[in-house]
Amino acid sequence: MSFQTRCMQGMVPYLPELIPHLIQCLCDKKALVRSIACWTLSRYAHWVVSQPPDAHLKPLMTELLKRILDGNKRVQEAACSAFATLEEEACTELVPYLSFILDTLVFAFGKYQHKNLLILYDAIGTLADSVGHHLNQPEYIQKLMPPLIQKWNELKDEDKDLFPLLECLSSVATALQSGFLPYCEPVYQRCVTLVQKTLAQAMMYSQQPDQYEAPDKDFMIVALDLLSGLAEGLGGHVDQLVARSNIMTLLFQCMQDTMPEVRQSSFALLGDLTKACFPHVKPCIAEFMPILGTNLNPEFISVCNNATWAIGEICMQMGVEMQPYVALVLPHLVEIINRPNTPKTLLENTAITIGRLGYVCPQEVAPMLQQFIRPWCTSLRNIRDNEEKDSAFRGICVMIGVNPGGVVQDFIFFCDAVASWVSPKDDLRDMFYKILHGFKDQVGEENWQQFSEQFPPILKERLSACYGV
Repeated sequence: MSFQTRCMQGMVPYLPELIPHLIQCLCDKKALVRSIACWTLSRYAHWVVSQPPDAHLKPLMTELLKRILDGNKRVQEAACSAFATLEEEACTELVPYLSFILDTLVFAFGKYQHKNLLILYDAIGTLADSVGHHLNQPEYIQKLMPPLIQKWNELKDEDKDLFPLLECLSSVATALQSGFLPYCEPVYQRCVTLVQKTLAQAMMYSQQPDQYEAPDKDFMIVALDLLSGLAEGLGGHVDQLVARSNIMTLLFQCMQDTMPEVRQSSFALLGDLTKACFPHVKPCIAEFMPILGTNLNPEFISVCNNATWAIGEICMQMGVEMQPYVALVLPHLVEIINRPNTPKTLLENTAITIGRLGYVCPQEVAPMLQQFIRPWCTSLRNIRDNEEKDSAFRGICVMIGVNPGGVVQDFIFFCDAVASWVSPKDDLRDMFYKILHGFKDQVGEENWQQFSEQFPPILKERLSACYGV
């Protein structure tokens, strides 16, 4: 247990008295007391949210929002930061108070000077991340969007203040989904322009470094991230925007950039565009796949992670047409899943992509089953039921059908992974049932009994209850 956790546990008995006292300190006449009270209360946001909302959350939120409009700049800054922390902890608990919260944050727009505006963008972005689609209500959109778009129009393309605003808009676009449609055209166009300008400047600098200055690639990175937010939020509606722009050509260049962060954002955007409007991505696949293959390099974890995820999304759209590219990516994926000390997220993403690749091209992937089945099962047993896990497990089942011998030595791991499902779809459950019973029939009742003796009791119970083995 960490030192911090032990301290927190020691404090818990005193918090019911202490928190109301600290909330009172938010109204102290000394600005320094008000600002430090904001910070101290943010340390206990987790506990506050775990109590009934009327007990502490509501009073804390009400007073913090007043401090966001404090006359003192330091207090504004502390209150805004503390409120962002509270948002992260409270998530959808804030939904009933959204109107009230937005009124305050929007009022702060007119009041804040430069430095605090940047913290305000963060608080709005965090709010969007925390409440998600609950923000997609006409009254909330009418409050929030005009001041954001006004700032967007005021800032020049070269102004670094665009960064936090782009990040904020990215969260807002993802949360508002179709609600962002009226604003998407100018925002999309400007992002494409930012990417194009930065690439052009990089080109000139590489040819004549003494005449041009190096571009600030952060403009390109945040623009790519906002385009990802638009693709994720708007889904199929982004189709028209992509059709009227040269984003695929620009993406091809960004995916080959020397800077890892640019490649990382490019692959995220590629994955999101694949999901949203694949007909525009498909003509580029032959050029894109070799680049994706080259970036399956765990030296840059985030780049590798996003490239892996994008390949998995492309599999689901390409189907059997993925065949020519299996040899390009599969050996790298198998190597990554077998590497010691690979970070958990990369392992999970790699396993999902191997499963998806095997789902669309079982004949090509199944022969390698034995080389990845054990780490595949152990990395996916801990993720919760979702669409990605569903498609990956279908892939494994299809591959076991093609190459049952590849799973024999590690069958206990497969059993354990199957048992990790809470509620698989009926047809996936049938696939599991057939494989488990097929294996049991193959080895015979007596051998199965011996084999299942190795199971931990909970696994034995689950398989018996769900699949009758």
